[in-house]
Amino acid sequence: MSDAGPTSNVDPMNDVSPVNDVGPAADVGRWFSTAAPVADPSGRRGAPRLPAWGPMESSDYGLQSPPSELDAARDLLRGRPVAVLTGAGMSTGSGLPDYRGRDAVPRSPMTYQEFMGHDLARRRYWARSTVGWEQFNRARPGHAHQRLATLGRTLFTTTAVITQNVDGLHQAAGSSPVLDLHGRLDRVRCQSCDTLSSRAALHARMLSMNPELAARLPDLAADAAQAPDGDAEVDRTSSFRYPPCPLCGGILKPDVVFFGESARPEVVAAAFAALEQAQALLVLGSSLTVQSGLRFVRAAGRQHKTVVILNDGPTRADPDATMRLHGRLEDVLERWDALS
Repeated sequence: MSDAGPTSNVDPMNDVSPVNDVGPAADVGRWFSTAAPVADPSGRRGAPRLPAWGPMESSDYGLQSPPSELDAARDLLRGRPVAVLTGAGMSTGSGLPDYRGRDAVPRSPMTYQEFMGHDLARRRYWARSTVGWEQFNRARPGHAHQRLATLGRTLFTTTAVITQNVDGLHQAAGSSPVLDLHGRLDRVRCQSCDTLSSRAALHARMLSMNPELAARLPDLAADAAQAPDGDAEVDRTSSFRYPPCPLCGGILKPDVVFFGESARPEVVAAAFAALEQAQALLVLGSSLTVQSGLRFVRAAGRQHKTVVILNDGPTRADPDATMRLHGRLEDVLERWDALS
């Protein structure tokens, strides 16, 4: 992926201090939740709603694989080129809630078509993310990110960390190379001229356009963190103002893949190339519910590569794994690190 264009010379993501020093991060998933039903002033009905996401029904949460299985999986990976696929479970230790874990909050995701086709959907998204942005931007790499970066130097050779997360925490922890399969939340992309710009700069602009919200930002952020539905008061901010692209007047959208939208083909191609170069695929913290991640497990199977899946809870690819491990990512990766 290309760089995010003109940004500040100070990158807060370079700070790898433990996340507990700054408190829990924002629940980014709620920024992408749809409102139901939405009708814009022109009288059009809202876009079709997707089924609500939430915890998968299973008794597999909280299981722990025995040490002998953890050590056998480590030996399968030792000294080999490995492609790593990560999901939301990787960042729960950084305070970022997941989508399918045992404690996930059910939500109906906003689609690309809804965001692009409805002004009220865009107001809803930008109002929510403006309230949560500074909180989210304080998230720092957790122990799982840090351990993985170390293991990529000591236990195996990483052909790429292919992440479905949009938080940039793998890069901040020192993993390399990292492929942001679903984009980066700290960037904004114009949907007309394709220009990338800084989310931090847009945040400052939207605060200046919405002074009443800016004045109440700390209180709104606290309410959003405590309310059962995350940010009920923010949802009533239908008057929230957001700017167009300063270059062409087009619609600005976070540079992440929405539901109903495809990942950028050059990133997908790079991810498949990294898998081709690897002898094994290691999946960490992903339920593999969506095809975007599952396809790499299926491709690894067709190529007769070793597939190790570590996740707390069920995954859609459990039958496809060479070894299926259960447990907390931090604990398992720490064990591998200590024994590598």
